[in-house]
Amino acid sequence: MATAGGATKKTTKKRRKTARRFKSKLIEPETTLLPSNSATGNRHKYLSKLIPLLISTTSAAHSFLLCHDLHLLPSQSLTLESLLSSTAISLTDLHSLLSFPLPPTPPPPLPPSPGQENWFHRFLSSPDYDPRWVQFFNLSKPSFTLLLRLLSPSLTSLHHLPPNAAVAATLFRLAHAAPFSAISRRFSIDSPTACRAFYVVCKAIVDHLGHLFEFNSDINRIIVGFGWISLPNCCGVLGIEKFELEGHSMDESGCLLVQALVDSEGRFLDVSAGWPGGEKPEDILKKSKLFAGVEDSKEYLNGPPFELNNRNSIPQYILGNSYYPLLPWLLTPFTEKNGELSSTELAFNKVHGRSMELVETAFAKVKKRWKVLGKKWKEQCVEAFPFVIVSCCLLHNFLIKCSEVMPDENVELRRNIELPEFDGEDDESGKRTRDALASHLSRVNQRV
Repeated sequence: MATAGGATKKTTKKRRKTARRFKSKLIEPETTLLPSNSATGNRHKYLSKLIPLLISTTSAAHSFLLCHDLHLLPSQSLTLESLLSSTAISLTDLHSLLSFPLPPTPPPPLPPSPGQENWFHRFLSSPDYDPRWVQFFNLSKPSFTLLLRLLSPSLTSLHHLPPNAAVAATLFRLAHAAPFSAISRRFSIDSPTACRAFYVVCKAIVDHLGHLFEFNSDINRIIVGFGWISLPNCCGVLGIEKFELEGHSMDESGCLLVQALVDSEGRFLDVSAGWPGGEKPEDILKKSKLFAGVEDSKEYLNGPPFELNNRNSIPQYILGNSYYPLLPWLLTPFTEKNGELSSTELAFNKVHGRSMELVETAFAKVKKRWKVLGKKWKEQCVEAFPFVIVSCCLLHNFLIKCSEVMPDENVELRRNIELPEFDGEDDESGKRTRDALASHLSRVNQRV
């Protein structure tokens, strides 16, 4: 027993000795990095050599970016700018924590001088059909020139900023959600001027492109377009999209709602923006200009009825989702409130569902083209947000008018909005119109 116990003690001592040697090897790299006494003074001495090198490297990277930014995609240059800015702030914070002054470091690169040296003026020398026009501004140079000609009369208040620079700066911010600091560097203006120019141009877009909401001015084209997808006398598809806000600026939902009417080509015909996220769709509809134009002034949907093959006729109408009420001019899908749906009702709902995707696709394209709409807008800017949304919808129509094709045109539909279904009484006249159209669509489906 004693012999066994003695052996055990020797083995334990040997293991402890081996563990100490192994531990010393593990910490060897650390003691190489800093002196073994690793006191505060030694760490500061080490950092005093390291931080200037980091600052110099950051400054060199920034200088390289300024010289080669035209060769980078906006997403790349904006990401690099953000990372370099964060690095510079972090180094400044680290410097402030040290208790001794650092040795002199290389000065930061100077910003571009006014005139021909800034990013935009360097870019203007590119050819008319340079693909970078689309990459930077979401439209070709000929379309940019046309837009500039339309907006210029309203940009005279920007005394120290040429109209072409104001429009380009606004398009760049809309297209890439660029901060005003990035706009400032690219156009040699300060951030307040960039902010003011942005809203002045957005207002000019609403003032001068408002006619591109063609619901009343081009109704025949709209009806013909829906006729090609077996919806006779249809004048649009109505839906709602949500846009997120930072915090709870509007209400507890943290978003605002936008109601829009679109045609078969995905053009916006009417947009009503800025409703609180908690607002009911039927209330948004009744407070909108669209509702007043149909119900009160009779300005909209006042054309002749369409004669169906079974001697029934249907008035001009629009399609809406189930969160809207069924009206004589607003046809919503059949629901299972009264039991299982018939084959005729299912045929109607199938065509109706495909048509509602027109609204979803239009909003998805607007958000993809104008990435500023995907940002969560801050409370102090929320009043201007609906105005910017309308501007982007009009630019969407403008691009269609100019036959501009964006890269990666296909978009993924994300149903990011859930609204309660309308639970009121259906209008009897609306029921008759919907039944007549459902019978027509069922017969068309059987022939196909």
